[in-house]
Amino acid sequence: MLPAMPRDERERFLAGLHVGVLGVTDPRGVRAPLVVPVWYGYEPGGEVVVQTGRDTIKARLLREAGRFSLCAQDENRPYRYVSVEGPVTAIEDPVDPAVRETLAQRYLDPEEARAYLTATAGQLKDDIAFRMRPQHWRTADFAAFAADFAEAGQG
Repeated sequence: MLPAMPRDERERFLAGLHVGVLGVTDPRGVRAPLVVPVWYGYEPGGEVVVQTGRDTIKARLLREAGRFSLCAQDENRPYRYVSVEGPVTAIEDPVDPAVRETLAQRYLDPEEARAYLTATAGQLKDDIAFRMRPQHWRTADFAAFAADFAEAGQG
């Protein structure tokens, strides 16, 4: 059994700065699920928000499936991850400029965020945001295993 994170820890982890990996089913069942890296936003107790172009395959599949998964991980030892899955609760079309700005500022330093937002200002009319309420959580924090291995190595 994987060493799971307590609720407050998993929510803090998901709210931390990670590139998420979004997974969405192709409801037609003719292809494997779409799995792509995304910028996302999340505050503990809230919804996951992702932004994409209105006419992308990702947007089409999200609309059709009505739900998605998102995984965030820490690739440094000891490894940790949080994966959430749930229904799309809202589609903001077009994306609220404040949401777009918040995501840019989350992933870029202030100067880069300003430059990015200016350079991509035309996307505002084409971008939409999907919100998802996490229903199912999967987590793992291998810190306890790492501590056990370190102790075993000293014995």
